[in-house]
Parts: sequence; C-alpha cells; structure tokens
Amino acid sequence: MADQATVTDIEKLGIATIRGLAMDAPNAARSGHQGTAMALAPLAHVLYTRIMKYDAAEPLWPDRDRFVLSAGHASILQYSLLHLTGFGLTLDDLRAFRQWGSATPGHPEVGHTAGVEVTTGPLGQGISNAVGMAVAERWLRKRFGTDIVDHHTFAICGDGDLSEGVSHEAASFAGHQQLGRLVCVYDDNHITIDGPTELSLTDDAAGRFRAYGWHVIELGEAGEDLDALEGAIREAMAVEDKPSLVIVRTHIAFPSPGQTDNPHAHGYSLFDEEIAATKEVLGLPQDQTFFVPDEVLAYYRAAGALGAEARIAWDERYESFEEQQAFEACIFGVGLDDDWAAGLPVADVGASIATRKASGNCLSAAVLTVPGLVAGGADLTGNTGTALSSMAPMSAAEPAGRQIHFGVREHAMGSIMNGMAMHGGLLPVGGTFLVFADYMRPSVRLAALTGAKVIYSFTHDSVAVGEDGPTHQPVEQVMSLRAIPDLRVIRPADANETAGAWRVAVDSDGPTALILTRQDVAVLEGTSNAPVDRGAYVLHDTEDAELTLIGTGSEVQLCVAAAQRLAEEGINARVVSMPSWELFDEQDDDYQAWVLPDDLPTVSIEAGVTLGWHRYADIALGIDDFGASAPGDEVMREYGMTVDAVVAAATFLIGE
Repeated sequence: MADQATVTDIEKLGIATIRGLAMDAPNAARSGHQGTAMALAPLAHVLYTRIMKYDAAEPLWPDRDRFVLSAGHASILQYSLLHLTGFGLTLDDLRAFRQWGSATPGHPEVGHTAGVEVTTGPLGQGISNAVGMAVAERWLRKRFGTDIVDHHTFAICGDGDLSEGVSHEAASFAGHQQLGRLVCVYDDNHITIDGPTELSLTDDAAGRFRAYGWHVIELGEAGEDLDALEGAIREAMAVEDKPSLVIVRTHIAFPSPGQTDNPHAHGYSLFDEEIAATKEVLGLPQDQTFFVPDEVLAYYRAAGALGAEARIAWDERYESFEEQQAFEACIFGVGLDDDWAAGLPVADVGASIATRKASGNCLSAAVLTVPGLVAGGADLTGNTGTALSSMAPMSAAEPAGRQIHFGVREHAMGSIMNGMAMHGGLLPVGGTFLVFADYMRPSVRLAALTGAKVIYSFTHDSVAVGEDGPTHQPVEQVMSLRAIPDLRVIRPADANETAGAWRVAVDSDGPTALILTRQDVAVLEGTSNAPVDRGAYVLHDTEDAELTLIGTGSEVQLCVAAAQRLAEEGINARVVSMPSWELFDEQDDDYQAWVLPDDLPTVSIEAGVTLGWHRYADIALGIDDFGASAPGDEVMREYGMTVDAVVAAATFLIGE
C-alpha cells in the first residue's frame, strides 16, 4: 500500500485484472479505447494504491487528492479502478460500458460517476482543468491553512492532450504561477490515430515544459516499473514551487501479442481471439470475462479505505474550525449570508454608464461579501469590468490573491475556470470581448455540460464596438451562446439590470454569461430591482395595448423611445425587456403569456443576427451581416438599430 515499495504477486495480478477489464468492457460494447488503458494500468495502480489520499466511501471529502484523466477516452481505466477500490461502481456497471443510462459513459462525466472529478472529453481540457484545481487548492490552503486544505492534484495526459493548443496556454499559466502540488504524468506512447506521432509531432516536450517553468522528470522506459513510477511521482509531489511533468514511455495495448504499439489499439481493436491470447500472457482465465479474483478485490478495497483515517481526523478538526461559514461559502460559491447582494450598486434613472463598467462595480461590491469570488481577464481586466483594484493579484508570492491575470489565453482561461469550479472553493469570473468567446467555446460548452459555476464577462457586445470593424463586432456570438444547453445568457439593458444579473449569477448553479456593452447606455425607469431572474418582464405597460416591443441590452432604450413616439401617433405599445431567453423559458405558461400575449403583434430588436427571434416576434430587427469599420453610433445607425426602424416596423404591423 502507501509504504509498500516492492512488486508483489497481488500487485501483478491486480494490474493484470485491470488490463483484462480494459479489454473486456470495450469488447462487450463493441466500442471504446482499449490500448491506452492497458498500457497505463501500472501507473493507475500506483496512484490509487501507493500515492493518492482519498476515501472511496466519501468521494466528496474536501481534502482528498484530485485525479484527472485528461486522456478521457481511456475511461475504462478509471472505471476499473473506481470499481476495484470501492467507489460504488459494480461489475454490472462495467458490463454496461458505453450503454444507455449506465454509470460508465464513453468519457468520464463529473456528477454522473462517483470518483470522477471533471468531465474530460476534448483533448487538452483535462490537463487545463487540473491547473485550475491546483489554483483552487493553493488558494484555499493559503486562506484557511493546512489543517483544512492540504492535498495534491494528479493528471494523466497523452500526446493528444499536449498537441492541443489549450494545454500549452494552461501549462504556460501554471509555470508562471509556480503551481506546486500539480503533478501531470505524460503517457508518451508515440501513437496517434493516424499512426506514429512522428507523422505530425516532433516536439521536445521536456524542453518545452522546462521553458514554461515546470519541473520535468524523464523516466524513459518505465511504464511497467512500479517503484520507478512511485519514486518519480513522490519526487514531483515534493516540489512546492513548480508544477511537475513526469514523462514515461509506454507501449499501447501492452502485453497484447498482436496489437502492442499498433495505432489501431488507440480504439477498439482487440477482439475475442486477441483478448484470449493477451489473457494467456497475463495469466488470466481465457474463458472468463470481467474476471476479478476475490483476493484482488480485497486488496484494492483495502487501498480504497486507507484514507478513511485521515478523513475522520479531518472531520474532527473541521468540527472545531472557526471559519466553517466562510469555507462553505467558498466551496459552494455563495455569499456569506442571504443578504450578500445588499451592497450591489443602484444607478439613478437618466445616468449613463456602460454595462461593462456597471458589472465591474457589481464585482467590486460582491467580492466583499462572496468570499470565494476571484476575477480576471484575458489581458483585458480593465476593458471587461473584471479589475479588482482593491485586491492583490494572484501570484506565487500571493497565492490567495483575488485578481487573476490570465494573459492572452481565452481558451485556457475557460478551462482553468472550470477546474477551479469543479475543485470547489472558488467562484471564478473571466472576461474577454464577446467576439473572442469563440476562442473558449469548448470550455464554455463543458462548463454548461458539467454545471460548473463560473461567470463570464463578455463585453463589447455589438457593432457599437465601431472602428475595430467586423473582426471585432460579435453579431453571431450571442445567438451561438444561446444555442448551448444549460448556459444562462443574460444581456442586461442598463446598470440596474446588470446588478440583477449578478444576483442571478451568484445565487444560481451552473455557468452564467453576462453580455455587456462597451458604450454608455442610459439607466431606464423601472429597471431597479427588476425581475431579471424571470428572464423577461414588462418594463412599460399601457392600456389598450396594440403591440409589444421587445429589446435586449442596449436596444431596450430604442424600444422605450419608440413606444413614446408611437404614443404620440396614437399607437399604444408595451415594452418588454428580455435579458435572458433561458430564464424566461423557465417561467410558467401564465407568466409567459402575460409578458408576451399571443393576441398582440410583436417587434424585437437586438444588434445581432435575427436567427431564433421569430419564436418571440413577428418582425425581428437585427444585423445579419458582419458589420463595418466606422464610429459605433454610425455603424448602429447604418444597420438599422434605431428608433426609426422600430417605429416603422411597429407601424407596418399595425397597418397589417
């Protein structure tokens, strides 16, 4: 176990058993990735029996070590260890690998399978999430002390992970931050789907990571050497001022007689005859599938219970811990009390303020009452309202700093934020221009898929960006974000709706995207304490209404002005502010019918593509073009984002 440094017969049999399961489950499913899981069985064995601090009976113990299988296609490796060590997976779960409703999906999914810390599917995400987890551990350890927080983050990555650009962004950030207690093992198996890695990859990974500021250990041909693996990982764990990369040469599908080092073994390539031949080499019965000897199961279950004593001791320390309330507020990403939002600013009607600046003011207020809140931008903290002028920047010298400088690394920022949230303890806010949300879209999608509680400050939200031109004018981005299931998108009309959006973001689970203006917008009457949490509401009502005008963001003010002009022409128009489609769709039918009556014609206006708006509006005014370079107000005018356009559309509808 933890103090064992010799290869015993039970360990050999245990590793053989893992390899047998790694062949059998994909074979039963006729789908999956066998070879990597087989090659990494010794490494996984060392981590789960000799290295990691965890209690399988309490998978969510806050001070457990975190394990991330960045090479998530090798999920059967993790599932096998979770079954063997007692996390609750059964052999029947392994038999149901990749099947409908099973606890063993094709890639590990957090919240779906006990013992899985993050959802790793797209390559590069897992190692980047691990960086975020290491940030959270270090921050909490500095803030609350080692009696409460004192653990490591381990990750297994492969050639594919290190080929993806996001891993380099995250590795650079980790090296700059000097994130000790982060240990990544690089499975250097020289195999990609197309063939040997040399077809497309000749990087010096060790040299590159050393240049990033990592501690690098090159083990060479040590994939089967348990003592060498343990020694290298323990050396890495002792490094407190650098993240560590352990590089080990493995052989995919080892010890298969016909598939070892075969690129086809990256996927499902070991069928009945080859599995039987490999089991003969391993000393396993060839006529049995999902074979787990009783002594092997007992051995691993004992390993899974080794951390119970440490966990119980932690529970006892926590009972007398004086900062329980603050710690739990951090863990759940909430305020110290229910009144945390009382200090959010209220803007006067008629004042003019960009919603990005209003959001920054909300952030500066919230950081005082939401203890786990940290914020930063992709080199755009001031521009995106994510600057915390009163807070120290996070650094190696100040691990508990609350201002994060992510650098020009949007994709890594998103992935690191997910890791922070999945670790627990930090509520991360990350900012960039809305048009660059595309750079981090895979991370945003995974945040929505996993329910990661993160807040995005996406600013410069329309063609009003102006002179920078179409490359920086995000006409399609808002709608593309709305297309992501379980992502809460809020485009507030003014400073007061922005405060309401912040209440929603902090009080709700899952990710929230705030869509914010660069330009100043007027504070409207009726937005203070408006029900932003309901997604849409009647901002201006009138008797004998003849139509409804819907706006979001900076275009709500156009609807208000248009309603006033229409009233002068004898046409009564209601104005609806709709900051969030997602929140509005959650409301009951009666509320939706009251806000948007079926018997009233409707005009919508939003400075972006009109795709989707016809679910709410008879006429949708928008911009189905990429924009142009000119002063922002001129671009808005040329593309019809005007009061005149709203009045004309309304008049046309009434005429019909």
